[in-house]
Amino acid sequence: MSSRISSGNPGLDTILRGGLPKNRLYLLEGSPGSGKTTFALKYLLEGVRKGESCLYITLSETSEELHAVAASHGWDLEGIDLFEFASAEAVLGGDRDQSVLYSWEVELGETVRLIEEQVERINPRRVVFDSLSEMRLLAQDPLRYRRQVLALKQFFAGRDTTVILVDDLTSSGGDRDTHLHSLCHGVVTLERLTLEFGSARRRLQVQKLRGVDFIGGYHDLVIRKGGLDIFPRLIASEHGNDYAATVASSGVPELDTLFGGGPMRGTSTLVTGPAGTGKTSIAMQFVVAACARGEPATMYQFDERVSTLLARTGTLETQLQQYIDSGCLVIKQVNPAELSPGQFAAMVREEVEQRGAQMIVIDSLNGYLAAMPQEQQLILQMHELLSYLNHHGVVTFLINPQHGLVGTMSTSLNISYVADAVVLIRFFEAEGRIRKAISILKNRGGQHEDAIRELRIDRHGIRIGDPLTEFRGVLTGTPEYLGAADPLMEDRGAA
Repeated sequence: MSSRISSGNPGLDTILRGGLPKNRLYLLEGSPGSGKTTFALKYLLEGVRKGESCLYITLSETSEELHAVAASHGWDLEGIDLFEFASAEAVLGGDRDQSVLYSWEVELGETVRLIEEQVERINPRRVVFDSLSEMRLLAQDPLRYRRQVLALKQFFAGRDTTVILVDDLTSSGGDRDTHLHSLCHGVVTLERLTLEFGSARRRLQVQKLRGVDFIGGYHDLVIRKGGLDIFPRLIASEHGNDYAATVASSGVPELDTLFGGGPMRGTSTLVTGPAGTGKTSIAMQFVVAACARGEPATMYQFDERVSTLLARTGTLETQLQQYIDSGCLVIKQVNPAELSPGQFAAMVREEVEQRGAQMIVIDSLNGYLAAMPQEQQLILQMHELLSYLNHHGVVTFLINPQHGLVGTMSTSLNISYVADAVVLIRFFEAEGRIRKAISILKNRGGQHEDAIRELRIDRHGIRIGDPLTEFRGVLTGTPEYLGAADPLMEDRGAA
């Protein structure tokens, strides 16, 4: 017989490397609104699904409130025994006139006795005790409270019962009870963070779990209809597939030549430059070529509406729509104000592991940065995500807009050292016209061309010109062309 039971949440079971050890006492703590009740109900419903007897002991919420929470998720609590302290007759006997008695008006010893009687009558396999804050109020004295929690632990010992104690941290002033942590076999903390803009963010941390090598750190989560979606922190070294170390062609020979044949599979390419230089168009050219080879691709649009993206792709629009209709290409609109980085990483993993995506485009990093303002954490998460994609042989393109159009330009995120290849696109002036120059600054995947070439994107597609040998200043942000007009490209059909 397995020594583990499911928590009812696949994400947490993954974090715990297989679920909760059976017949132990656990602490689930978190501030109000962090998702404790939803988590606890799902834990019991998992027991009901497996034919186990389950008991929910509530000192803080009424059964009506619990049923309302369950109804909001589409759950039926049939099969769960609910035991609440709302009836005076149930606690003090039928000779009392009042019909409602709040938990803090009940003597602690009588409360615990009623709990023990209920457990002995039902003999549950799973128990949720909600919440310890009311027990603190009943005990009044900290020492008495801790002794009573220890007595509860001893009472459940040997009963083949897995117990979750819920603590909303209100009576303790929001501070962690370290003594309580030492009593429990495991501690799970839920947090709710309010940002300056956008929806509240929630995250989970396993503080301890004796005898288990769980995945430490913070894990993003969201509350949705149906329960909690917990996104285990991505550890790239635990994932990987064998793949052929080949190049991914763009279908434009001159563009592939810049890369020394094309980006290698299992590498990431950063396409950087000011707005309007064609960064997204370059990535889209590789996407269309991948779909033409039958390789699934996914684009994540943080900044631009999908309809606008398709409308401005020119000759690629028909091909893009064809591949979207066939399912080879998926374009997902992402709202950074509503998305946590952990949730985004889970979305990418789903595309790679379930749909088999072989090319990923993130457009743009500025939108991804908005999803998590802490830059250092963003770089670490992006590094782990790119490592994961590299381990699966995915070709990744990162679009990185720079501030400004001409002159010295900067970016809000220096992630060039993480990328395997860097494509730089710049405006330059020649003969009174604004033109574009493209160059490859680095390519870890192999040799690359170090020339600076002209880039033209028009209704006929992408063209790469001859090397601009008398072009200088591109790396300073103030590019200048001093040569003759012969190497420069003109519109197709022009004289």
